[in-house]
Amino acid sequence: MIAYLRYGFAAVIAVIFVTVAVANRAIVEIKLLPDALAALLGFNFSLALPVFLLLGLAIVLGLLLGFIWEWFREHGYRAEAAKLRRETASMRAELQRAEKVAPQMRKDDVLALVESK
Repeated sequence: MIAYLRYGFAAVIAVIFVTVAVANRAIVEIKLLPDALAALLGFNFSLALPVFLLLGLAIVLGLLLGFIWEWFREHGYRAEAAKLRRETASMRAELQRAEKVAPQMRKDDVLALVESK
C-alpha cells in the first residue's frame, strides 16, 4: 500500500514538473558579468537556456550544496560515533578475555547464588 502511495506521489510531482517545463519554454540568456563590467574587462561569458532547465539546475545545485553542507556539519557526530564503536569493540574483546579466565577462578558463593537465579 505504501509503495502505491509513493508511486502516486512521484507521478504527481512528475506531472507538476512537466507542466512547469511546458509553461516555461522561453529561452533566456544568462551572463556571467554585467554589461558595463564586461565592456571594461573585454569578455563576458553568456549561455542561452530554457527557463525550466535553469530552474531545474538551480534546484539540483541547491540540493547538492545542502547535502555537502550537512555532511561537513555532521562530521563531529560521525567521528564521535566511530570513537564509541572502537571503544565498544575493545570493551567486548576485554569482556571475552575475562570470561575465558573466569571459569578458572574460584567463584564467590554469593555470586554463584545470584547467577543461578
